[in-house]
Amino acid sequence: MRVVLAVGTTQTARIDGISAAGADPDVMVHTPSADAEIVAFDLTVVDAGLAEPTGAPTVTVGARAGSDIREPDPVSTAPGAFAAAREFGRSLPDDEVYLAESIPGGTTTALGVQAALGERGGVSSSLPENPVEQKREVVTEGLEASGLDEGELAGEPQEAVRRMGDPVLAVVAGTALGCLESDTAVTLAGGTQLATVAALLRHAGVDRTVDLATTSFVADDPSVDLDGLADALDLSVTVTDPEFEAGDHPAFDGYAAGEAKEGVGMGGALAMAATAGVPMADLRERVLERYRQLPFDA
Repeated sequence: MRVVLAVGTTQTARIDGISAAGADPDVMVHTPSADAEIVAFDLTVVDAGLAEPTGAPTVTVGARAGSDIREPDPVSTAPGAFAAAREFGRSLPDDEVYLAESIPGGTTTALGVQAALGERGGVSSSLPENPVEQKREVVTEGLEASGLDEGELAGEPQEAVRRMGDPVLAVVAGTALGCLESDTAVTLAGGTQLATVAALLRHAGVDRTVDLATTSFVADDPSVDLDGLADALDLSVTVTDPEFEAGDHPAFDGYAAGEAKEGVGMGGALAMAATAGVPMADLRERVLERYRQLPFDA
């Protein structure tokens, strides 16, 4: 079994009020790079368009940082990155792969891709109050900038990402497709961004059931119809609750208040822990231990 984490950036994250994945836009570009360094178990990190370097070893597939989706052609490297990631996925020798992501602003770009494909699943948010209307306005501006109508790119997943998405979506979708083509079991480890990857796979002609492992925070988000998404995209969904309300740490309190909800494969990691019989109390203690190891207050 292998965990693959795709890390990248999009200038869409710089729109005020779109993302909570960093204290401010200048810091936010470092979030995926730092995520790759902080997550300290045996995983494979793919540079899916980083704007700042990471100290973690990475696989390169030719992705570059994405532009604001309100600009034409915001992910010009999407087709090439998709193709390279597809070959990377085919080359993996594992029987099972968990695919995860880290990209600030990624739910907005995921919504853009859904619109381009004609899907209406909706997206969650790293913010306690999902700025859904703002995201829809950004997507509308993006469609206009690219001269697209909703659903115009149905059946054209690579073009949908190129015109309305982010480089991480291209890389995760390409990797997933390559894995599936080589009969490797795939679990999409995340929330609505990974569900959007499932939509891309459907529009690429994949018809087998796809597994999605996410958190209770996404499943309980009133702005997302996870069951509807699962039905529409034929997803087998696993939801795991880490029971953070039983813990005593500001980060746990933030999750309980609706912050973050997902990211960096959290849903997949929780599912793996639950399958292995790890009590959530033990998991919370390991999280606290990791916080204590960080070289700053968290």
